[in-house]
Amino acid sequence: MRYNIIIRNKKLLYITIAVITIGIGLFIRMKKDWFPETFNIYAGDALYAFMMYFLISIIANKRPVFKAIAALTVCYAIELSQLYKAAWIEGVRQTLPGRLILGSGFLYSDLLAYAIGAVLAFFVDYLLIDKGRGAR
Repeated sequence: MRYNIIIRNKKLLYITIAVITIGIGLFIRMKKDWFPETFNIYAGDALYAFMMYFLISIIANKRPVFKAIAALTVCYAIELSQLYKAAWIEGVRQTLPGRLILGSGFLYSDLLAYAIGAVLAFFVDYLLIDKGRGAR
């Protein structure tokens, strides 16, 4: 029974982190004049991978390394999908939700930003939440 309580609280923590990360990302987009251009270009992608890690954590009670690889896989798949230029998906990408979820243009440098975000999320989870226990 105690195990279920721990898992439920962890999931609530993961949801909270994901929502806060979304808020930070939207704040950075709204206040982009406050930050250097390089930061604006890559922070969103790093935060996207960070958020993806914790969204995956909500549904997958796996080890942190699995969640990091899964987050990277999703982010890389979305980035690679930007090479697909069919009219219907380009129409979706022209909307604000489409741009936020699917992005708008492929950049190799985004792959590095995703890796940085996933690694940061891994360390937050592994060192602060999971505390190195390797929870499944």
